[in-house]
Amino acid sequence: MPFPTQRGRRLRYNPAVRRLVRETRFSPSQLIQPLFARPGSGEEIEIPSMPGQYQLSIDRILPRCERALELGLGGVILFGIPESKDATGSDAASDHGIIQNAVREIKERFPDLLVITDLCLCEYTDHGHCGVLSDGDVENDATLELLAAAAVAQARSGADIIAPSDMMDGRVARVRGALDEAGYYRIPILSYAAKYASAFYGPFRQAAESAPKQGDRKSYQMDPFNAREAIREVEMDIVEGADMVMVKPAMAYLDIISAVKKRFSVPVFAYNVSGEYSLVKAAAANGWVDENTLMMEILGGIFRAGADAVLTYFAPEAATILREEMM
Repeated sequence: MPFPTQRGRRLRYNPAVRRLVRETRFSPSQLIQPLFARPGSGEEIEIPSMPGQYQLSIDRILPRCERALELGLGGVILFGIPESKDATGSDAASDHGIIQNAVREIKERFPDLLVITDLCLCEYTDHGHCGVLSDGDVENDATLELLAAAAVAQARSGADIIAPSDMMDGRVARVRGALDEAGYYRIPILSYAAKYASAFYGPFRQAAESAPKQGDRKSYQMDPFNAREAIREVEMDIVEGADMVMVKPAMAYLDIISAVKKRFSVPVFAYNVSGEYSLVKAAAANGWVDENTLMMEILGGIFRAGADAVLTYFAPEAATILREEMM
C-alpha cells in the first residue's frame, strides 16, 4: 500500500527496533583471527603497514589465543616466518618448522581452540613464490609434492583444518590423498579456491616477508576481472575433496562470494585481507572515518553477500563489539 499507510521509517525509529528487524547477523564464532608466527622469544614486532598487527614469537601468540577463546572467536589461522628460507621452502614440511612448533604449543595450552594452518610455500622460499621455480615460473606438479608433505606435517602437529592457498592446479586432490594416506582423513580442507592476484595483499607480504623477489603471481593467482573462472576453480576444488572454500579478497569480490554461495552447498569463507584492513586503519588515523562503524559495515557486507565465516584482522575488535551488543 502507498504512503502514508506504508512508512519504511517505522522500522528505523529506535535502536531496539532496528536490532529486532536486522536481516544480516553474525557472531564472534564466525570470525577467524590471522596470526603471524616467528622464531625467538619475547618477540612482538609491529608490522608498519598493518597498525595493530604483529609478527609474534610463540610465547607472544599464546595470550592472543587465550583472548580468542575468551571472545568466542571461531578460531585462528597461522602464517609462519621461518628462521631460514631456501628454494623449496623446506621449513614448511619440517616437524620442527615454525608453524608446526606453534600449533603444538597452542594445542597443548588451548586444546579447544580451533587452529587453521595456511598451506603455501611463499613464506618459506627464498624467492618468495608459492612453489618450485623453473625458468622464472612456478612448476605446478613438483610443487604439489612439497605441499602434500607440508600438509601432513601440519596435521601431525595438531592442526584442525588445513587451508591450501597456493592456487596450484590439482593441489586439493594431492593434499587430500596425502592426508588420507597418513591417517588424517578426518581433517577438513579449507581451500582458497578463488584467490585473485590482488593489490590488496601488499601489507600481508610485508607481514609474512613473502613478496616475490622477481616477477609476480599472475600465472597462478586469478585475474581480478574474471568471475566465471572463479566458479570453475571452486567446482574443481570441491570435486577434488575440498570441504570448505574461500574467496580472497572480500570487499572487491562480494559478487564472487554471492555467486559461490548460491551455486554450491559447502561452507563459504571470505578473507578480509591486509590491504582492506590497512585502508580502514589509515583513514581512521587521519580522522576521515569512524573505525569501528566502518569495520562493522564492511563485515556486515561480506556476510550479507553470503559468507559463512570471515578471516579478518579485525576479529578481536569486532567480537568485542558483538559481545557488548548482546549484553
